[in-house]
Amino acid sequence: MTVALMWEARASEGRGEELLVWARAQELPLKPLRRETFRAPQDRVLVITWWDAAHDAELPELPEPDEGLVTRAVHRWRFESVDAG
Repeated sequence: MTVALMWEARASEGRGEELLVWARAQELPLKPLRRETFRAPQDRVLVITWWDAAHDAELPELPEPDEGLVTRAVHRWRFESVDAG
């Protein structure tokens, strides 16, 4: 089964590029099948990692950034693939 972990944060005003650099520099103790990083308006950064694992498997996730770098706690979601094309 393929599980996707989504990590999304919103940078403090004017710190979007810094958050993007920070997220891209974060190393995970295990290598996912795939990892992709996105940015969006309002200084948002999204990281998706794909894993060959069960939905409830213990998997490494990106940590919380330093408090001053983001405007709120990181949002995290976990999805399992039901159709790949």
